[in-house]
Amino acid sequence: MSKISAAITAVGAYVPEYVLTNQILETMVDTNDEWITTRTGIKERRILKEEGKGTSFLAVKAAQDLINKKGINPKDIELVIVATATPDMKAASTAAFTASEIGATNAFSFDMDAACSSFLYGMSVASSYIESGRYKSILLIGADKMSSLINYKDRATCIIFGDGAGAVLFEPNRDGLGLQDEYLRSDGTGREFLQATYGGSQHPLTHEKLDEGGHYAFQEGKTVFKNAVFNMADATVKILERNNLTKDDVNWLVAHQANKRIIDATAQRIDLEEEKVMMNIQKYGNTTSATLPLLLNDYESQLKKGDNLIFAAFGGGFNWGAIYLKWAYNSVN
Repeated sequence: MSKISAAITAVGAYVPEYVLTNQILETMVDTNDEWITTRTGIKERRILKEEGKGTSFLAVKAAQDLINKKGINPKDIELVIVATATPDMKAASTAAFTASEIGATNAFSFDMDAACSSFLYGMSVASSYIESGRYKSILLIGADKMSSLINYKDRATCIIFGDGAGAVLFEPNRDGLGLQDEYLRSDGTGREFLQATYGGSQHPLTHEKLDEGGHYAFQEGKTVFKNAVFNMADATVKILERNNLTKDDVNWLVAHQANKRIIDATAQRIDLEEEKVMMNIQKYGNTTSATLPLLLNDYESQLKKGDNLIFAAFGGGFNWGAIYLKWAYNSVN
C-alpha cells in the first residue's frame, strides 16, 4: 500500500469590503504613502468595520467560499482548525462556532495560535491527522481581525496590519503529492518584542490599562525585522537542503506577507527569481494567520499539479519555519 500524504485539494478566501489606503492613513497619523510603500510594500489593507463581527465572521466567509467552489458537503468535514491570533472571545472556541455556522456538524474543532506562524503550524497539524489515516477531510482556516488589536494613532503598527481569512482543505493522497517536509522552530525569549500585553492571564485588563491602550499590539520593529529576515531565510534554506532541492526545483515561494523587504530577503537567500515569489502584501497588508492561504487563493489559477511550493513564516513568540509541499491539482478556472 502506498504511503498516505496530506494534499491541499481546495482553497477559499474572504477579505472585508472596506479598503484602508495609505492616503487615508495620512489623515490619521503622521505618515505618507511613499514612506509606507518604501518600508513595507503595502498600499492598502482591508478592515472589518461592522460592529459585532469578529474573526469567526471572516473564517465562515472563507470556508463558505471554499465549500461553494469545491462543491463539498460540510457534513463530510471531520475536523475544523482555525489558526488565529485574534479569537472572537476568551474561553470559547472560535473554531467550534465556525464549524457550526458552516454546517460541519460532524466535525470536531479547535483554535491554534502561533501568531503569524499559526497557519504554517496548522498545516503541520492537519497533515499529521491525515497521514495517520484517521481522518480524510480537514478544513484549515487562517483568519485574523487584526484591526481589533491596533491603535490607529500608532504609526508603527497601524500601517502594517489588515483583516482577512483564507481556507484550505486537506485530503489524503497516494501519488506522492501534498506535504513533503517541515522545519518548525520557536524561541519564547522573543515575545517581549511583539505582543498585546494586557488582556491575557498574566496581565488581566483593567479600566486603567484599557484607558492607556494596554490591549493594543506593540512591536519593537527593528528587532522583529532582523529576526524575521534571518529566521525565515534560514528555515527556507534548511528545507531545501534537507530535500536536495535547488532554486530551479522551486516553482513558488509562499512567504508570510509581513514586509516586502523580508519576503525579498528570503527569496534572495535562495537566489529565487522574482516571478516565482507570491506577493499580495500591497493589497492586504499583514493579515497574520491569513497571509499564506490568501496567497494560495490569489495564485490558485497559476498553480499546476506537481508544483513545488515552499512556505515560510515568522511570527511573535517567536515562532517560525518552512514547509515543502507538492501541489495536488490543476485549477479549473
